[in-house]
Amino acid sequence: MTIRILVADDHAAVRAGIVLILGGHGDIEVVGQAADGEQAVAMARELRPDVVLMDVRMPRLDGVSATRELSGVADVLILTTFDLDEYVFGALRAGAAGFLLKNTDADALVDAVRVVARGDGLISPSVTRRLISAFATSVPEHEPYDLGSLTPRERQVLACVGRGLSNAEISAELDMAEATTKTHVSRLLGKLGLRSRVQAAILARGLPPEA
Repeated sequence: MTIRILVADDHAAVRAGIVLILGGHGDIEVVGQAADGEQAVAMARELRPDVVLMDVRMPRLDGVSATRELSGVADVLILTTFDLDEYVFGALRAGAAGFLLKNTDADALVDAVRVVARGDGLISPSVTRRLISAFATSVPEHEPYDLGSLTPRERQVLACVGRGLSNAEISAELDMAEATTKTHVSRLLGKLGLRSRVQAAILARGLPPEA
C-alpha cells in the first residue's frame, strides 16, 4: 500500500529536501506541498493524505493550530527545530501522532513516516524521556480521565501503549489479532477523550502502577 504524504513547511528548500528524501521510496508518494498552515489544512481536507509532515512555525496558521484542525482528517507528524518548547507541547495536545527534529537523518525520517502511517505513535528519541516526564506531570492537573470506563483489556492495551509498544508488538504480547489491537486503541482514545496514540502513551506513563 502506498503512503500518501503532504509536506507543510514555509521554507521551500526544506520542502524540496523532504520531497527528495521521500520520493526515493516506492511505498511513499508526496501528494502535495503547503507553504503555510492554512494551505496545509485546505490541501489535507481536499487530498486526504495518510500523513501530514507539519512544521511548527509557519505564517497565517501555525503548525499547532493546523494540527488541531486536522484531527480526524490525517495523522500529523511534526518536524521541528526545537527539541522541547511550548510549540511541541501544544502540538501533542492538539493531536499530533508524533514529532521529529529537523536534524533527523533521512532513513529515520522515512521510518517515522511508515510508523505513523500504520497507526503507531513516535517521538524523537533524543527528547522522549524529558518530554514524557514533563508532559505527563502537567496533563492530569488539567484533564479528567475516566479510566473506569475502560475494559480490562483496554487497560492492558493502554499500559502497552505507555511502554512504547507498536500495534504488532501489543498483539503478540496479548495474543490477539493486530486489527483487534487497533480497535482497542481507537476505543480507549475515544473513551478518554484523547486525540492521538502519543497522548495515550504520555498519560499511561504518568499513571501509578496500580492505575
